[in-house]
This record gives sequence, structure tokens and C-alpha cells, in this order.
Amino acid sequence: MSLKVQQLTEPLQLGEGPHWDSRAQALFFVNIYECTIHKYVLATGEHTRTKLEGRVGFIVPVEGTSDQFVVGLERKFLVVQWDGKDGSKARVIKELGEVDKDAPSITRINDGKADPRGRVFAGTMGRENPPEEFPKHAGSLYRVDGGKITKLAEGITVSNGLSWDLKEKAFYYTDSMEANIRRYDYDVETGEISNLRYIFDFKKNGIEGLPDGHTIDADGNLWVAVVNGSCIIQIDPISGKVLKKVPIPALQVTSVTFGGPNLDVLFVTSGNIDGEQKPPGGSIFMVTGLGVKGTPNVNVKL
Repeated sequence: MSLKVQQLTEPLQLGEGPHWDSRAQALFFVNIYECTIHKYVLATGEHTRTKLEGRVGFIVPVEGTSDQFVVGLERKFLVVQWDGKDGSKARVIKELGEVDKDAPSITRINDGKADPRGRVFAGTMGRENPPEEFPKHAGSLYRVDGGKITKLAEGITVSNGLSWDLKEKAFYYTDSMEANIRRYDYDVETGEISNLRYIFDFKKNGIEGLPDGHTIDADGNLWVAVVNGSCIIQIDPISGKVLKKVPIPALQVTSVTFGGPNLDVLFVTSGNIDGEQKPPGGSIFMVTGLGVKGTPNVNVKL
């Protein structure tokens, strides 16, 4: 199969946080600035959404349910109930906690995922006001394990990509403004991370743009969305080499995840923050024909 990039939705202002739910065979994602959560059913093309009360940084389904999700809303981790129907109201049923209480007016939760054990990892970033400007080093990275929230790293400017490799006992993480990919040693039993090092410098490798969200394939290679770079790059995190570069018809490529019945479809979110891009900038895309398979997204275990 030849490589193909296909537009799935109309342009959004800031699509982010794609999560493929294998049980529902659906893609969930957020539109941060428009405060909405979305569901896209691949088999039918049905696209539904509902609005929340604030900027939402990620959405991950709750294991064992069909209508409950953990979201990062402003500075709170919430469990919301939504039936997935277009415009039907999402109801907050539980608050898991609030972070960055010492800086409540200048940060918000950005990207987040469940780790291999179903614990939520998510970080904060300086809140945009206006959108293209934000406080530096005001954010942190957190782990949410049931009702306990643990700070894992601080001094983060824009918390973004998160991926895990159990074979390598590695956690890959991105503060976008560092223009680099972090690697930590990862303990799957405890969720602890340690021994920070940097594995891929964008400037040294001649990559224009900044690293945003990323995911990992079954071979242990990272697929990184390049914001302001109109592409996705596949990186070998061991050698630090670029294996593949996939052009995307959007300037602000924000995140990626594998999905589809065989986990061989790469879903891509993008943004149109400045409102000056021409369509399809800001749309959700899918990439087929890559010749690789991803690792399953994990739902939250509460």
C-alpha cells in the first residue's frame, strides 16, 4: 500500500490529544481553544462533539465504561460522562484533583495519556494570553494514580508528548520549547521516572519547527508531530536517527496516535492558532501505508 494522507474533519482551531479506543473503534480528541471534546468513528465517518466549561487539554476513556472519560480541564483532572452524541451535555461526575495551585492564573493542563498500567500522566504549560505568548518554566509534569497526584518534573514551559517503551523501560517526554526529546528510566510497577537524558535535538538534526505530541510503534520507534514544521518524523530513540519524514498539509501539526482495526493507521491532529492558514490546516488527518503498526492506547484505570 502506498503512503496516503487523508483529511477526516473540517479545520479546528487547536486539535490535540488523539486517543484511539480499540473497544469503541473510535478516535477521541480535543479542540483546546474551543473547549470541546470529540469522537470520530472510523468505519462510518461520524464526527460528534460537546462543549466543556474551559480549555480541555486531553481526553482518555475510563476502562470498563463506554461513556466515562478523564479530561484535563484548565488545572483540574476530572471524570466526565458523555454518551458520545453530538451536542449532548457532558456531566462532571468526579474531580480527581487540581494542580499548580501556587500559580492558578498562569498555567493549564496540556497533553495527557494513560501509562501502561492505566495511570494518568499529564503536564501543564504557561497559559496563553494572547495565544502565542505564555510564561516560561511555569508548568510541571504530574502522575495521577487514583486520588493521588504526584509531581514528576517541574520548570516545564509547554508540556507535550508522552510515550512508553516497556522493553527498554523508557518513558519519552517532550517540553516543546526545549526543541528536544527527553528520555527517563521508567518503572512500570511504581510509575516512577528517573535518570533524565536528552535523545534527539531538533536543531542539531536540522528539523524546522518544534516537537509536539508523539507516539511509539511496535518496533520502539517514536513518531513525533512537528508543530510549525508541516510534518511528522519517525525517530529511532536508541540511535537518534530520523528514519522517515511524512509531510502533512498543515503547518501546526500537534499530535499523533496509531489506531484502526489493525493499529496501522496513524491519526494526526493539527491546529490553526493564528487563523491565517488555508484549509485543510487545523484538520484531523489519517495516514495509511506506513508499513508499521502502533502500540495500543491504554485507557485510564480508576
